[in-house]
Amino acid sequence: MSGAALQSGEILRYRDPQFQVPAAKLLPTQYLVVDDGTALVTVLGSCVAACIRDPLLNLGGMNHFLLPDGNAGDGAPARYGSYAMEVLINELLKRGASRKRLEAKVFGGANVLKGFTSNPVGTRNAEFVRGYLDAERIPVAAEDLCGIQPRKVWFFPHTGKVIVHRLPHAHDAEVAAAESVVRARLSRSPVSGGVELF
Repeated sequence: MSGAALQSGEILRYRDPQFQVPAAKLLPTQYLVVDDGTALVTVLGSCVAACIRDPLLNLGGMNHFLLPDGNAGDGAPARYGSYAMEVLINELLKRGASRKRLEAKVFGGANVLKGFTSNPVGTRNAEFVRGYLDAERIPVAAEDLCGIQPRKVWFFPHTGKVIVHRLPHAHDAEVAAAESVVRARLSRSPVSGGVELF
């Protein structure tokens, strides 16, 4: 199993009670690549998660990003999709995945924050991930983007299966608050470290 928290904090590992498999819960700014049957789980509001795999190797990973792009020199590049996509794809390639075989499934980008009707962040995140994968020539096998409901996503890299559960509107405030806390923490505590870009 390989992967990393792009920010401080370890990735929570547990046994998923619904599917009875080992699981890892990704928070905003984290990513993980696995080949051992672990389910990758996250909850998304305006954030986006890209699930990318090499079906021949049964190897895949997930990221979870807050914003499409920005100033990577601001000390917190892990919040940006441009960085999160690069590190996830690089980790897959390091583990032996072939760029020609990669396929993606993408989720999130809901506009859960009321009052943001002009250029909302969820829509921008969805447009970014579609454009990024198109530019990288990685086909999108499935997507559930935009809308107004938060989602819980289970990705099973070994098989490529994804289960998406749309959360009731009662969870909107909770998901939006969690994303806001991460944004605030990132703005206060810069991150150091590099990534090999391709």
